[in-house]
Amino acid sequence: MGDSNKLNKLMTTHRGPGEVQDWIFSLTPVGVAFVFYLVFIMSADIQPKELFIAYGAAAGFIGLESYWIIRGWRKNHAITILSGILGIGITLSLLGLYLSLL
Repeated sequence: MGDSNKLNKLMTTHRGPGEVQDWIFSLTPVGVAFVFYLVFIMSADIQPKELFIAYGAAAGFIGLESYWIIRGWRKNHAITILSGILGIGITLSLLGLYLSLL
């Protein structure tokens, strides 16, 4: 009975106007962390740098998308959950494409 209630809530809940601001502000910590990561990778004697940057970018995006999947589950937003899952798939596909071109 609890599963059908959750499914019903996921299908009928609407997003508020503040969701866009929440989404934009969730990018800020990931962006700051990635800048510090880039500075560290570029100053370190690590090779190949491009590979570390690609994996770091993919990990950051997947972490952000995972946060939005959990947020969508808690706020009963099915489209947020589906977008997060789709985003993870796209990120992994782009990483695989990049690695195949190296």
